[in-house]
Amino acid sequence: MKMYFIRHTSVAVPVGTCYGQSDVAVKNTFPEEATSVLAQINSISFDYVYCSPLSRCVKLADFCGYSQAILDSRLKELDFGAWELQRWEEINDPHLQIWYKDWINTRVTGGESFHDLYQRFTDFINEIPKANTIAIFTHGGIINCARVYTGLTTQQQMFVQTPSYGSVTLIEMN
Repeated sequence: MKMYFIRHTSVAVPVGTCYGQSDVAVKNTFPEEATSVLAQINSISFDYVYCSPLSRCVKLADFCGYSQAILDSRLKELDFGAWELQRWEEINDPHLQIWYKDWINTRVTGGESFHDLYQRFTDFINEIPKANTIAIFTHGGIINCARVYTGLTTQQQMFVQTPSYGSVTLIEMN
């Protein structure tokens, strides 16, 4: 099964802001970035199209002609709980240092760990119908989960090459 993971375009938040599941706006470069995404997938026929319900993904799916994409909350980014919309260097939570040391297993204050995100992703993957070609409009964290799931990277190394905004990542799964 060919799965095209399509990351949303650039977001209109200051660099260094923790925004995870916050429903933030896209940058004013959206038309150019979205046109580039569309050019990459325009000739592909998808059996199913899935989408995170966050507006930055829905807007891109709509632009690409998939206004009827199947919305699935399991495709949202990591829930950063109490840290959402704070600048990383301004988060005043003693739990932050514990999370930095073991973000794979430690939950964010009021949010998720990477393990929780990965479990959401595997629940999604295990439930979707088998098909030849699927599109998934989603977030960097979910794409990294797919890369870990298929052995393209490890949990410890997955952020070394997080796909860029407006990118299309093809991953083949059996």
